[in-house]
Amino acid sequence: MHFQLTAEQRALRDGIRELLAGRFGRDALREAVRRPVVDRALWRELGAAGLFSLCLPEASGGVGLGLPEAVVVFEECGRALVPGPLVATFLAAGQVPGAAAGEVVVTQPFGGLVPWLDEADVVRGEVTGAEPLTSVDPLTPLHRVPGEGPPPPPGATLLFAAQQLGSAGRTLEMAVQHAREREQFGQPVGAFQAVKHLCAEMLVRVEVARAAVYAAAVTGDPVELAAAELLADEAAAQGARDCLQVHGGMGFTWEADVHLHLKRAWVSAELGGSARAAEEVLAAAL
Repeated sequence: MHFQLTAEQRALRDGIRELLAGRFGRDALREAVRRPVVDRALWRELGAAGLFSLCLPEASGGVGLGLPEAVVVFEECGRALVPGPLVATFLAAGQVPGAAAGEVVVTQPFGGLVPWLDEADVVRGEVTGAEPLTSVDPLTPLHRVPGEGPPPPPGATLLFAAQQLGSAGRTLEMAVQHAREREQFGQPVGAFQAVKHLCAEMLVRVEVARAAVYAAAVTGDPVELAAAELLADEAAAQGARDCLQVHGGMGFTWEADVHLHLKRAWVSAELGGSARAAEEVLAAAL
C-alpha cells in the first residue's frame, strides 16, 4: 500500500506549517508557557484556515477532506506544540455551533483527564466532581474526573498520535541541528559515534511511527490504530529524551525547548488512550 503524501497533502502541510511559524513562533510559545490560556485570536485563525472543519462535508461549510489530511494537519500542530484542546474542538465541529469556525473552545474528558477545562466554552461529557490536577506539561492544564472515564474515541486517539508524531519529528530536527552546530574538542558533536547512534535511532522511530500513523488514517483498522498509538507515543517520549542527551547539560535547562516536548509527550500519551488497552488489542490480533 502506498502512503506517500499527495501534492495536495504536501501543500496542506506546508500551508499549516507556514501559518504556525508566523503566528505561533518561539516567542509565542514561551508566552504560552508563562500564561497558559487559549489564544482566542489564534483559535479563530485556525478555524478560518479550516483546521476544525477539515473533515466536514463542503455542503455543511467544511473543507470536505478526510482523516489522512487531518493527521497531516495535527502532525504540524504537534510539531509546533500548539496549546489548547485542539482534538476536542475538532471532534465537536459540526455538532457544537461555533466549533468549526474556531469561535468556540470545546473540551471533553479523555479517560479520567480533562484538558483546558477552565478555558472551555463548551464541555462535552460528564465532568461532575472534576478537580484541578498539577500538570507536568505547562502548556496543558488538566482536571481529573472521578473514575477512569470512557476511553477516547478512535478519532481522538489517531489525532493525539499525529501530534506525538509531529513532536517526535521536531525533536529529531532539534537534535540534528545541535549535533551539527555544537563543537567539542575541535569538531561538531555529531561526529562522535554515540551522538550519531542517538540521532539514527530517533530517525528510525519517527519513520516507523509515521508509517503506522498514516496507515491507520487510511485504513481505520483498530489494530493498526493501536500500533500507531504505541509507536507514536514511544517516538515522542524517547525521542525527546534522546534529544536531551544530544544537547547535553544545556538541554535540561528551562530555557531550552526540549523539555516542553518531553512533557507534552507524557501528557498526550495519557490523553490519547491507555497503552495497556492498545497492547491488548495487538495481543488479541496476534
